[in-house]
Amino acid sequence: MKIIVGITGGIAAYKTASLVRLLIKQGDEVKIVMTDFAKKFITPLTLATLSKNPVLTAFYNPENGDWNSHVDLGLWADAYIIAPATANTLAKMANGIADNLLLTVYLSAKCPVFFAPAMDLDMYRHEATQKNIQTLINRGHTCIEASSGELASGLHGKGRMQEPEIIVEEMNKYFSKKNDFKNKTVLITAGATQETIDPVRFITNHSSGKMGYSIADEFASRGANVTIVSGKVSVEKQNSDIKIVKALSAKEMFEATEKHFSKADIIIYTAAVSDYTPVNKSDTKIKKNSDILNIELKKTKDIAKELGRIKTDNQFAVGFALETDNEIENAKIKLAKKNFDVIVLNSLQDKGAGFQHDTNKISIIDKKGIIKKFDLKTKKEVAKDIVDEVLEKLSDI
Repeated sequence: MKIIVGITGGIAAYKTASLVRLLIKQGDEVKIVMTDFAKKFITPLTLATLSKNPVLTAFYNPENGDWNSHVDLGLWADAYIIAPATANTLAKMANGIADNLLLTVYLSAKCPVFFAPAMDLDMYRHEATQKNIQTLINRGHTCIEASSGELASGLHGKGRMQEPEIIVEEMNKYFSKKNDFKNKTVLITAGATQETIDPVRFITNHSSGKMGYSIADEFASRGANVTIVSGKVSVEKQNSDIKIVKALSAKEMFEATEKHFSKADIIIYTAAVSDYTPVNKSDTKIKKNSDILNIELKKTKDIAKELGRIKTDNQFAVGFALETDNEIENAKIKLAKKNFDVIVLNSLQDKGAGFQHDTNKISIIDKKGIIKKFDLKTKKEVAKDIVDEVLEKLSDI
């Protein structure tokens, strides 16, 4: 692999010599970008010798007149590892500040980004630093968490840059996941449906589609062929390989899901589908002529239930349950009724879970009644938990 190692100005910079050696040993090609302050802790000569490449510290090399193009570097790399990542650099990354070569390369990088924070414990646990770390995670980057131990200040706590062996192991794990679902076809329903009342009004719900699209992105990043049958959403796909099939009404969503169902190995039902639709849809705008307007509704087809009847043993189905009371009991009933293999439970009783939020708190229940509970996390992190659970279940079959 082609890897850029970005080194910032912290005492942990001395560890990057070992990191570079490990990457070279496993056959990777390494280029190094350093900040000026990083040179105070480890010399470019040491790193150039280990990496077998010139170390880049500035946009322009006055010795030979070469220009170090951050754009070319960003396109060249298969991975960008920033270690150590100081509080200052994390803040700049999170806010798009580009005042050195390392940061401009970061903003130009098209590859996966990994960062290993390193700083004193008070700086590490400060609200601003934690917010910046979370921003980068939400952006899709991988944080290789700091470890606990004795720090340069003499204090003891969390803030030590993770050991080079762990950093390489985490990076290798990430890329090995690229083939987790190779040759698997995943079908996902996402977003809210809309049931027309008249040309200007419809019945809908608060679903944003964030959870479904996050799951789609995660599956796609791990090698799956992904199709989303999408209702109304407030997000966009992040992976260009994901196919989108628009389906605004419950009827359209049923027909589109049914069309793609037989070819799917894994089906994820995250869409918030309307349970009812108007019996009569007006072709013209309904005027405000009376104090009370009655709209007669009829049931829509239950997509998951209907398709659950024809699901084969070779297909794996994941359902979602958004409940307000008797959560576990209702989720288990839905799991059996709709022939799901697992069901993901959200409770509106949990703060930060459910519609519109960027976070979610879930429990996953399988056919044996085993319940796995997860903490409140971003929907991107929740997507990883759900996809990991699918992978685990498939490996047990």
